[in-house]
Amino acid sequence: MIKVKVIEKDNQITNINIIGHAGYSVSGKDIVCAAVSSIVITTINALLKLDKDSVSYKNSLEITIHKHNEVIDVLISNMLDMLKELEKDYKKYIKVEI
Repeated sequence: MIKVKVIEKDNQITNINIIGHAGYSVSGKDIVCAAVSSIVITTINALLKLDKDSVSYKNSLEITIHKHNEVIDVLISNMLDMLKELEKDYKKYIKVEI
């Protein structure tokens, strides 16, 4: 199971950690893992294009948010909404903890 853990401080998201493997299918054919990777990598790339200092990450799995503004917060919120939508359809394979 993939676990997405959101860490907040002073009502702002500071970190998002993603651990585990969905186990929906074998590695390389797992559509849940592929969806999570696509959602997260697309969001990180968009944030870095807007402001190269807005986030940092390790292997796309440990995300640290360094700056907040309306656009950054909307992109992060959108990413989490997409992961929650995925969770609705694949409850056995992904858990989003906010």
